[in-house]
Amino acid sequence: MKVVLACHGVRGDVEPCVVIGRELSRRGHDVKIAVPPNVVAFAEAAGLTAVAWGGESQGMMDAQRDYWTALFQIPWKSKELGQLGADIGKILTECWTAEALSTLASLADGADLIIAGYGFEQFSANVAEYYNIPLVTVEFFPTRANGRVVPLLPPPVGRAVMKAYERMCWSGVVKEVEDAQRRELGLPPATTPWRERITERGSLEIQAYDDAVVPGLAAEWAHLGSQRPFVGTLTLESPTDSDAEVVSWIAEGTPPIFFGFGSVPVGSPAETIAMISAVSDRLGERAVVGAGSTDFSAIPCPEHVKLVGVVNFAEIFPLCRAVVHHSGAGTIAACLRAGVPQVGLWTLPDQGLRTTQLKRLKVGTGRRFARTSEKSLVADLRKVLAPQYIARAREFATRMSTPAESAAAATDLVEDFVRVGRVC
Repeated sequence: MKVVLACHGVRGDVEPCVVIGRELSRRGHDVKIAVPPNVVAFAEAAGLTAVAWGGESQGMMDAQRDYWTALFQIPWKSKELGQLGADIGKILTECWTAEALSTLASLADGADLIIAGYGFEQFSANVAEYYNIPLVTVEFFPTRANGRVVPLLPPPVGRAVMKAYERMCWSGVVKEVEDAQRRELGLPPATTPWRERITERGSLEIQAYDDAVVPGLAAEWAHLGSQRPFVGTLTLESPTDSDAEVVSWIAEGTPPIFFGFGSVPVGSPAETIAMISAVSDRLGERAVVGAGSTDFSAIPCPEHVKLVGVVNFAEIFPLCRAVVHHSGAGTIAACLRAGVPQVGLWTLPDQGLRTTQLKRLKVGTGRRFARTSEKSLVADLRKVLAPQYIARAREFATRMSTPAESAAAATDLVEDFVRVGRVC
């Protein structure tokens, strides 16, 4: 079977597709993956044949951080927001050129299947429609309209809000780019948002998280049958060069608190390290800081704070008292699997929705990163380090699938889906 995976974003966005691609390759299938240029090395390190597709993704992440931070802080300044929105639109149009479409179309020529990762899945859907081949999408958090993830709203209202958001996302620059791609492929103009079209076409929409993470969602989507299966989080859990050093440092004292902010660089690295140092000192805790995409290299740290680059969460989190993070889907799942309480400090809207789920599950808490202070972070950590939160986090870990189970389940579904040949 010839399989093409196409995904955009930073490492955490791409990793679920890399997991499926690696398992398909291990089973003897011909697999190629299209990823942003800055993620090619990551995909190749997992053993996949990777092709650069679209533009660099880190710039888009930085632009989104700036836009959403400004929207929450200065919503009345329409001129500034308009410029930040225009910056995102410029990046988008530069990213999704005719050359990017040609790259994906060329890869998919003769393929039996396209697997689209989170982010810009509509472009993969258009190519799959053009070749009349099956499409599989991989969602690491529920992005299809539902009544379970929008906080404080009754399910019908929450579902309507998400529907409206789908329409909004489809408007403007995104729709213009998609329309141009469909014209280039000789496809008729689209009249509904891509998420609706993907479902109507009978695509397999893998939910790459455990159903326990969003209570009630599986029941809400039961009418779709096997179209939206829950498989658990798809992670590589790859060892890193830093793991042994960090494990050794942890063993020298009490279990630390881990702080990490993923692929969304913090605005002020020096202030962030100062806050972490002060908070851990006030709590009498040690701290490990995972740099992620933030450059902390020039900032001195006190003895009770250890700064590292990338670590294997599966190796390090079980050794920690708690984890403070950016509310990335993969990081949250690693915490849940490790049975440690967590504090989510979010910047982007989807991160905020995931933080709300932590609160609902009573395994963590959190707030917007821009509104976090030394005082609030001390209070949040004291809350989740209470015995009841620690106990709930440990209990919830027993409900989580293992990485091996998730990878096998997702890949089985992909193979079965192509075997049946469902294309509407």
